[in-house]
Amino acid sequence: MSPDWIGAFVIGLVGAGHCMGMCGGIASMLTLGQTSPSKLTPLFYNIGRLLSYALIGALVGGAVSSISEVTQLNNILVWLRLAAAVFMVLLACYIGRWWHGLLYVEKLGQVIWRRVSPAGKSLLPLKKPVHAIPFGFVWGWLPCGLVYSTLTWAAVSGSALNGGLIMLMFGLGTLPAMLLVGHSATLLHRLQNSVIFRHIAALMILTYGLHTGYTALSLLSITF
Repeated sequence: MSPDWIGAFVIGLVGAGHCMGMCGGIASMLTLGQTSPSKLTPLFYNIGRLLSYALIGALVGGAVSSISEVTQLNNILVWLRLAAAVFMVLLACYIGRWWHGLLYVEKLGQVIWRRVSPAGKSLLPLKKPVHAIPFGFVWGWLPCGLVYSTLTWAAVSGSALNGGLIMLMFGLGTLPAMLLVGHSATLLHRLQNSVIFRHIAALMILTYGLHTGYTALSLLSITF
């Protein structure tokens, strides 16, 4: 299994508290106008959300890989890898709760979200539980610094398949917390808020980010 897949899963698992804060309110929207909500609705919603992550990861990973091959400009991938390293450092700081600068990046996505969100709202109220899949697919585009950070890994993954799998693993990491929204999530919440757990995860991501940045800078110095 690729280290990037494991790293993406850990980011999703550790950062799921942020996801619950942003998406937790959606649970009430899913049951809007329903007298007897189906227990499958949250599952369908999350399936749609994970599909959107995998799709955008595949599109970004495939596009960057194709551009690099066609133009034969390997410097593009090196610079993107350096950008990914910066995002990893920002992400480590956010997970470790040392600095929340990643939230400023998150706000940039509001421009796109304002154009996408009406498509999701048009599906409400959900006529059938399975309709939560397209709803979750749209809501997967909700501006999120964690998603953007992981997406930079997908961009330099080298292929559409790897890019899609990286984003899918991130989504799977968030899945336990998202499925437990509104239920008993005490243990998971305690784990996510554990100082030791957060700092270990943040230091692992920080180390990987610094290593990635060092490798990219080394390649740039050779090129120039």
